[in-house]
Amino acid sequence: MRATNQLPATHGGRQLVATFAITQTIGYGCLYYSFAVLLHAIAADLRATPAAVTGALTTAILVQAAMAVPVGRWLDRRGVRALMTGGSALGAGMLVAWSQVDRVWQLYPVFAGLGVAMAMALYEPATAVLVARFDAARRPRAILGMIVVAGFASTIFMPLTGWLNDRHGWRATLLTLAILYAAVAIPLHWLVIRHPNHHAEPAPRRRAPVRDRGFWLLVIAFVAHAAAMSSMTVHLVGFLTSRGHPATFAATVAGLLGALSVTGRLLLTAVGGRIRLHRVVAAIFGLQAAAAFSLPLVAGSTGGAVAGVIAFGLGFGIASLATPQLLAERYGTTGYATIAGTLAAFVTLAKAGAPLAAAGLLATPSGYLTVLLAVGSACLVAVAGILTRG
Repeated sequence: MRATNQLPATHGGRQLVATFAITQTIGYGCLYYSFAVLLHAIAADLRATPAAVTGALTTAILVQAAMAVPVGRWLDRRGVRALMTGGSALGAGMLVAWSQVDRVWQLYPVFAGLGVAMAMALYEPATAVLVARFDAARRPRAILGMIVVAGFASTIFMPLTGWLNDRHGWRATLLTLAILYAAVAIPLHWLVIRHPNHHAEPAPRRRAPVRDRGFWLLVIAFVAHAAAMSSMTVHLVGFLTSRGHPATFAATVAGLLGALSVTGRLLLTAVGGRIRLHRVVAAIFGLQAAAAFSLPLVAGSTGGAVAGVIAFGLGFGIASLATPQLLAERYGTTGYATIAGTLAAFVTLAKAGAPLAAAGLLATPSGYLTVLLAVGSACLVAVAGILTRG
């Protein structure tokens, strides 16, 4: 492949990792986590139901999934500097547009634009740059450095968004977030991602991923895992309160998932050099399956609920760190962004649809028991996909 088609990176790897740690934290905080905080204020102001407003976020996720493959192809052919800078500008512009809506239907085209911006500027393209920039020995720690910091986006921005909303209202809050995101992400993406320095690795397998049985087993594994994670995120608080726990306790325990995702990523990095990566990932997915199956039995007590959530939470951030390593190990780094984009499209659709499917399962006679059995079963499917990928 010609040099002009390679993903660019900087001469300074640490500078690049630090840049993405900052822009991903602010990006997720402004473009994604702000929605949950502002949902009810927006619904009340627009005289709409929370469900109607939430549909706009679903639109953003679906558009993000649809854009994953085109964005990956752009990255492989034209580079990432203009793409991520443009995505940051678009994201800031959509936050401004969001602040100006006065009808609920207007949220939908705005959030479609947000979906495009998230596909261009958030995790997938940033990871593709790090995969291209670092060799196999340094790549896991580089990606870890980015996602550990970005893992605190909700911890930082949900309270900040709530504070701004309480004092200035949701419209002024969105304008403030737009200014913050534009002021940080646009210049950093434009100035830091500048010089071509692609660390090319040959593909161990010549077969195209779409014709490779192993690729589709990885798709099945990570789609099943994403469905389990998103379902648990949405329904864990409701499950714990249904077992008699106070709402404050349930929310606090559910909040452990974010911190535990960092713990799981650190654990994976620590043992990854001594044990084959796919075996560690399969073992953690298996632990999550056991935790999901056990929660209906143990969650009635405080200790049982905490222990079950801890066991499940250790695998919460594993996929974001394992996916790029497994793909690069199998297919090399040339053309990585297109391959990763194909996988991301399926995973993103699973994240969007699984909570709705789980909500449907709540209508069955067994309710949350059925949901947790489905979550555990999905984790077992993920284990099988990882171990049989060939």
